[in-house]
Amino acid sequence: MDFLFDLHTHTIASGHAYSTLKENMEEAVEKGLLAYGFSDHSEAVPGSCKNIYFMNFKVIPRRYKGVLILRGVEANIIDFKGNLDIDNNILNRLDYVIASMHTICIEPGSLQENMDAYFGAMSNPYVKIIGHPDDGRYPMDHDELAKEAQKKGIVLELNNSSLNPKSARLHGRENAIKMLEAARKYGTYIICNTDSHYADDVGDFRNCATLLTEMDFPKELILNDSIDNLRMVLNKSIDEM
Repeated sequence: MDFLFDLHTHTIASGHAYSTLKENMEEAVEKGLLAYGFSDHSEAVPGSCKNIYFMNFKVIPRRYKGVLILRGVEANIIDFKGNLDIDNNILNRLDYVIASMHTICIEPGSLQENMDAYFGAMSNPYVKIIGHPDDGRYPMDHDELAKEAQKKGIVLELNNSSLNPKSARLHGRENAIKMLEAARKYGTYIICNTDSHYADDVGDFRNCATLLTEMDFPKELILNDSIDNLRMVLNKSIDEM
């Protein structure tokens, strides 16, 4: 399995990550990635970026030492209707949008409330990726999540950080297995991302690779082995970049 791109990464702009964008880009080059995306948290996370941060990405090169540089956001789901903490007029400037739930932004609800939050976020035209739907603090029905994602053309994230035993997320590995089983059942695409908060972790997919191999997960449902597959999660054409 080749992992050619990593789209869920954080820089010091997120307020609780520890590497600069340039350091992350250098690591992407070192790891041999063909595309690298940075996705800092939007403003509901304390200490993270205000909207103005996402409005000047034109100064960042599209290519860095041969690596395609993609400009994204990890937007926070802030209520059980699936609303995000960043306006669509900002999202339409970006290459891609990951929508995630974090306990610092939304308290866990009932199973139905949590599912409503995810389904609402999936209805946003700019959201193509659901980030780390593996946190046991948010009860969820992975079958229904995968079924709805497949129906709406949404991609579910296998998060390398969630598979780390030190992760703050609850039962990340067990829930990732449930998600992958559901994705296999419904033909739902997944994307592997590192969720790196330090440069050394950019492009390090070892936890993902181990789990995918153990489960003999269908390679055709994993986006990371083809740059062409990026088209499924981007809001802009690669050909124009």
